[in-house]
Amino acid sequence: MDKHISKHPETKHLAADVVHYREYKILLQPDRFTSKHGFLEFWDTASKTLKKLRLKVDVDEHAFDSQVREVLFYDTPEFDLYNNHFILRKRTFYDQGWPRPGHELAFKYRTPELKNAAAVDVRPQLGGHDEIKFKEELLLERDRLGGMRSVYSHGCVLTSPNIELDRAIEDIARAFPTLKRIDIRPRTKMELVNNVAVEEVQNTMGVIHFGHHFKGKTTIAIWRSRALEKSLSGEFAFQCKFERLDEVSKESLELSEEFYKRVQLDCAEWIK
Repeated sequence: MDKHISKHPETKHLAADVVHYREYKILLQPDRFTSKHGFLEFWDTASKTLKKLRLKVDVDEHAFDSQVREVLFYDTPEFDLYNNHFILRKRTFYDQGWPRPGHELAFKYRTPELKNAAAVDVRPQLGGHDEIKFKEELLLERDRLGGMRSVYSHGCVLTSPNIELDRAIEDIARAFPTLKRIDIRPRTKMELVNNVAVEEVQNTMGVIHFGHHFKGKTTIAIWRSRALEKSLSGEFAFQCKFERLDEVSKESLELSEEFYKRVQLDCAEWIK
């Protein structure tokens, strides 16, 4: 477990103590992305905002080479995980159309309350977990563009764990003990959410620099239903990593937030 995070709910937590990532997310209209042209057109629009703010961007040499991944979400038929702020996701990566031998399993607790997120021990019982991530996600305000709100995500990421996901909740809770806090029947079956396999097409655009070593890896992604051959949702995001939030330059932090707010307005016709 991250040395900054305690599993005891009574512990006081500050953003500077536990948050090591800030991810700025904007949902995009899926019907604007029916081909590679959509990625090019959106990036061209967002780049105008970058130029207005005189932000330096290191464009990735493979920026317009899409990576394809399969994303599967698991929950009970009554969505008990989702209703209790948990997410269980399996992600498989593809190279030239073929799935890699390994896959990624992410287990998260996600809530607007920082203290609640920090109090949940997401460590798996399986051992050998790759990473514990505590992240502040910046999202659009619900009723207007040009603002932002925070959600906190506390999760772990495992590589190819030996666990079957379409089992009873009690079996999954053996792997992730914190799920025992959910008050449901132990034999309730887990299943693929809405029986939908999502195809994620993602482009890594590069790195945006906000000054004083504060920078964000930037992506554009589309989620598509393989069965329906239809785009479901799009996302523009950039993620910044740091040791302590209070050590990040105030000027750089404000610049990242200004870009996030302004690009919403400049790309309004793209936003979902």
